[in-house]
Amino acid sequence: MKRDLTMDDLVIAGIALIAGLLAAFLLRMLLRWLGKHADRTRWSGDDVIVDALRTVVPAAAIAGGAASAAAALPLISAVQHTVNQILTVLLIFVVTVAAARLVAGLVRSVTQSRSGVAGSATIFVNITRVLVLAIGFLVVLQTLGISIAPMLTALGVGGLAVALALQDTLANLFAGIHILASKTVQPGDYIRLSSGEEGYVEDINWRQTTVRALSNNLVVIPNGELAKTNMTNFMRPEQQLTILVQVGVAYDSDLEHVERVTIEVVAEVMTEITGAVPDHEPLVRFHTFGDSRIGFTVILGVGEFSDQFRIKHEFIKRLHRRYREEGIRIPAPTRTVALQQGTVVIPQQRGAEIEPGEVSSARLD
Repeated sequence: MKRDLTMDDLVIAGIALIAGLLAAFLLRMLLRWLGKHADRTRWSGDDVIVDALRTVVPAAAIAGGAASAAAALPLISAVQHTVNQILTVLLIFVVTVAAARLVAGLVRSVTQSRSGVAGSATIFVNITRVLVLAIGFLVVLQTLGISIAPMLTALGVGGLAVALALQDTLANLFAGIHILASKTVQPGDYIRLSSGEEGYVEDINWRQTTVRALSNNLVVIPNGELAKTNMTNFMRPEQQLTILVQVGVAYDSDLEHVERVTIEVVAEVMTEITGAVPDHEPLVRFHTFGDSRIGFTVILGVGEFSDQFRIKHEFIKRLHRRYREEGIRIPAPTRTVALQQGTVVIPQQRGAEIEPGEVSSARLD
């Protein structure tokens, strides 16, 4: 039976509401203090937890104070029930949003702390956030007395039609999940596709993979296409790699001397140039008796794919300077043309003719 509203009821309701607000303020100050201490730790997960609590805890305190204030007032049962439902729905909404933020933040923190997992792949973060929000929505419906069983049945039937209509989108989604789960490609890797695109993987989301080329342009590749194409990953199974530089010296060179000088230059480059591998063993391998030179390969170690350009640049400069100091000659290709009969016009000298029996020697730079 409803009784009349008195001054005592208003005072008690006001005290309950003020207590809820005061508790929310104090809890927020406490969480702010905890957040400053969490910033000093290495693990980023505590920052995510404190940030989520900073949203849900003050809201829970305010909701508790409002519920206590409503209980102190002489409301009829229908109004009391409506107020309680509204406060419960608002609290579930706040908790759901905070939980989605918390789970997504923890997933991002875990993936960034592990080298073998997608460091910035938003696909996992988005999936976990959507799942938590969907669960919160179903809890709200259940709280309001709405049966979710028919809705789940309808979603199951409608999901089949949606799946048929969104085949390409779903194919890209599952292709992205497969790529990340198999750990063949992760954000930060340098990849090259058989179609010619190459660059650093910036992100893998639910639909596409973003690759940043060395020219700093972004290349967007659908996940389904990436899963089907032939691809070279220059950072797996390990980031360090070797590069080959082709060199040639004259036939009259002392090959032992050439090998010793080249190894010294390689060792110098490996220890002084940023991005090189200091413990790389210098390797020189002779392999060809060419037309005008003896060819050999120099094997260099680099820390990652983009370092090779700087290391090749420095190695060629230093090797050329050292060869000049040591008197080692790098010959240019030469070709001798013997003319037996007839009159031939040399392409380089269109106006000149060579008489039969003369021999011309041309040097090709």
